[in-house]
Amino acid sequence: MKCIVGLGNPGKKYELTRHNIGFMIIDELARVNNWSLNKKKFNGIYCVEKIGDEKVILLEPQTYMNLSGESVRPLMEFYDISAEDVVVIYDDLDLPPGKIRLRQKGGHGGHNGIRSIIDQLGTKEFNRIRMGIGRPTTPIPVPDFVLGRFEKLEQEQVNEGIDKAVKACEAWFRKPFQEVMNEFN
Repeated sequence: MKCIVGLGNPGKKYELTRHNIGFMIIDELARVNNWSLNKKKFNGIYCVEKIGDEKVILLEPQTYMNLSGESVRPLMEFYDISAEDVVVIYDDLDLPPGKIRLRQKGGHGGHNGIRSIIDQLGTKEFNRIRMGIGRPTTPIPVPDFVLGRFEKLEQEQVNEGIDKAVKACEAWFRKPFQEVMNEFN
């Protein structure tokens, strides 16, 4: 069983903000596969689907970003999913808008959602897809920037990045994450 987690904040207020890129990618992955996040449990919304003989879970924690691990850990425990069978998708200030970067482990890099997952799982060793959102070009506090919406030019780049991230997730259904990293990085 594999699990793909998209990080974001619940509610209309945060919809389509930079910090919700994980939700956007999960939503697109569900859309292109005609899946629906129709289950509510573990402080999240999710679906359980099949790709061939493999079950796949898509999860959007509904805990707010800083407590994402409080959704991820219970779901993993209930379905007996190991850390190497999880991919977490989230925003990254240090990558240009739309650029994706895949990794198998690492620190939180200041990202509170990843910090929460590391704390809850007790490990830094889980797969990640980081999507670039860029840094502010004007003097704006980082929290205001990440909770803001993409500019028109950025949105084009982000849409391309979302498509690429969806393809990376779909590739992971068929092959090891290391191979997917080599293909998409």
